[in-house]
Amino acid sequence: MPENESWEYSLSLPNDPRAVTVSRRTLRLILTMHGLIRLVDVAELLAAELVANAVQHTKGPATLRMHCAAGVLRIGAWDTDPAPPDAPLPFERSADLCLEDGRGLALVRACSDLWGWQPLSRDGSRGKLVWCELGAA
Repeated sequence: MPENESWEYSLSLPNDPRAVTVSRRTLRLILTMHGLIRLVDVAELLAAELVANAVQHTKGPATLRMHCAAGVLRIGAWDTDPAPPDAPLPFERSADLCLEDGRGLALVRACSDLWGWQPLSRDGSRGKLVWCELGAA
């Protein structure tokens, strides 16, 4: 597949801690098949954090979304809670290994080129999409 061709995948996930592993392995396979192996390690970390937040902080299903176009890889996790995610802790505080929560979005912010969230409905269910971007070029 040519590098400049855009693509998109979605993976529906149950509210189950094993969804994180499934999403990481699926993302690795997709990026490898599209010749983006150089992004795998960072993209896996980002996807794992986004999916873990969706599974941990909501009661419903989640969806991992991956989209690549114009040299940008966007990874997102949809969940059933329409409330905005908690703001990431300042990086100095998030590095505190004693903290149980708060490091995920700090990692997303630190390791991605851009991140954000938006309200989003899916199949009539309200929720949100938390996303991040990596330069694929």
